[in-house]
Amino acid sequence: MRTDGTEWRNRLRRIREANNDAAWAMAEYISETPCAITQKLMEQVNPGGTLPEEAVYAALMAGFCGINENDRETNGYFSRAVKRLDTRVYLNDPYLASIRFPDAVSGKWRFTHYCYRPYEAFVRDDIMLGPGTVETPSVGFFTERFVYPAVEQDGREWMAVKPSEIETMRGPLSEISGKVAVFGLGLGYFAYMATLNQAVKEIDIIEIDNDAISLFSRHILPQIQNRDKIAHIIKQDAFEYMSDGMEARKYDFAFVDLWHDASDGLPMYIRAKRLERLNPDVKFIYWVEKTLRSAWRWNEFERIIDSSMDEEEALYSLSAGILPE
Repeated sequence: MRTDGTEWRNRLRRIREANNDAAWAMAEYISETPCAITQKLMEQVNPGGTLPEEAVYAALMAGFCGINENDRETNGYFSRAVKRLDTRVYLNDPYLASIRFPDAVSGKWRFTHYCYRPYEAFVRDDIMLGPGTVETPSVGFFTERFVYPAVEQDGREWMAVKPSEIETMRGPLSEISGKVAVFGLGLGYFAYMATLNQAVKEIDIIEIDNDAISLFSRHILPQIQNRDKIAHIIKQDAFEYMSDGMEARKYDFAFVDLWHDASDGLPMYIRAKRLERLNPDVKFIYWVEKTLRSAWRWNEFERIIDSSMDEEEALYSLSAGILPE
């Protein structure tokens, strides 16, 4: 018999509210005041470095976000989110260590470089999933300057090879093998790293933008040692290719990265998920899928908890992120 369920529904609503409050606070900090924490400030509040640096940084960041120090729940999000990163890990990444980026322009695209300043806050990875429906953003900082390559589209950053790009692709790169379709070219990071995977035999890149293809073909592809693995660069709309071009090529895996972030990616993600059914023998992997599923999950939150018989059913639907037909 269905029970009222007010208590567990309200508990899940409180978790959603806590997730959103923490995520919005961190996003606003990163967008508006990412350099508020400086080396000087860190030294002032932690003389002699007796306290863990990440804990100090998280507390300062929460303070700048207006979080009361007695609010243990929200402060817990910040302490889980923040991680100090080592520039050497990324400078030694095979792509960044090998590929050189000239000053080049192709149509609306332009190669350039950006940097993170010491102690500047930035998104470092996909969201982290905790118990139940708890979600924590991933925030990173360096203690020294870090320069990374990027492409501007009409004067704004569109693609970049930075820690968040590297971290969010580690998982997909470890899964692929055989013949791989890569949807979305970017700066070719995924394709380049896939060529280093001995289990990967052949790669097709599907990209619609002429300028992106031109920049990659002229300036990056010649620098890839195992470029023979990149069999084709196919100029076609990704969804058209998923609909009618994949079956003949007999892929083992498909990596889909067509969006800038979750704000523009959710509709494309859902569309691609539905097209998976046309290619049942292909294993599809999606960039920042946890973040995309989170966006869908919270959009559908009230419908899910209202239609669930009990908390266990609701948690299953929310955690699994089951997409609608």
